[in-house]
Amino acid sequence: MRNWDAIEAFVEVVQQGSFSAAAQKLKVSPSHISRLVSRLEAELSTPLLYRTTRKFRLSEAGEHYFQHCCELLQGFTAAEEELASFQAEPSGTLRVTCATTFGERFLAPQLNDFMLRYPKVSLDLHLTNRQTDLISEGYDLAVRMGTLKDSSLLARRLCDRREYLCASTDYLQHHPMPHTLGELSRHNCLLGSNTVWLFSEHGQRRELKVNGNWRSNSGPALLDAVSKGLGIAQLPDYYVEPALARGELISMLEQYRYPFSGVWLVYPQARQRSPRLQLLCDFLIERFKGGLPW
Repeated sequence: MRNWDAIEAFVEVVQQGSFSAAAQKLKVSPSHISRLVSRLEAELSTPLLYRTTRKFRLSEAGEHYFQHCCELLQGFTAAEEELASFQAEPSGTLRVTCATTFGERFLAPQLNDFMLRYPKVSLDLHLTNRQTDLISEGYDLAVRMGTLKDSSLLARRLCDRREYLCASTDYLQHHPMPHTLGELSRHNCLLGSNTVWLFSEHGQRRELKVNGNWRSNSGPALLDAVSKGLGIAQLPDYYVEPALARGELISMLEQYRYPFSGVWLVYPQARQRSPRLQLLCDFLIERFKGGLPW
């Protein structure tokens, strides 16, 4: 049988970013971690890590082996959780990641309520606008917005999400209202994390590359820029609907709005049988079933 403690040591070294951090996580010495990884490489007859004095990088074989090991270890964790669920209330750690603004405004309050209901569960919530790799970074669940790319991950729909193309009344006093997608090329398009905007035209999905003199990965910063009349922006409902209701922003080209956007709960296949993860997913779907909990 494979040396599982060596596999666990290898995975932790990659996830933690160093031998010393992996040793601290596993409560052993760095030299012990180094011996375990070296023994694993010897058993496999191939280098998994290229080491220098202060850092390491994965070999090509190591990258592939790491992905498979992560899935195996997650499968073992899920199996242990399923057995434990027959005997006790939910416990253990849930690692969750989400985009910053949505996480702060909508997800975190619901997760906190979940923790009150299940106090033996521990939560590790990481908010970032970077697209995380759930398997290699060890996350149980990601909350993702928009349309999902094809992947081996599993997904459940959390709630609807509407994208608005909008501008301030001040901007539209000095620039003509666009009536077709082609007319957007005459406008200053304020960019967020994506360099293309998503629309529906003649029933087909259309990605339109737009240009402008402003870009940021921050939704609130983009909202401020469009509110001050710097240009046109495409933003989701939870950013702009209050300003639209007050008449501060104007929605445009609604006939081209893409109808299949949403908010999704995404998790690795190896985690689908985790009782505490499915309990959390069910809890969140119930909380969001009427739309965003404003």
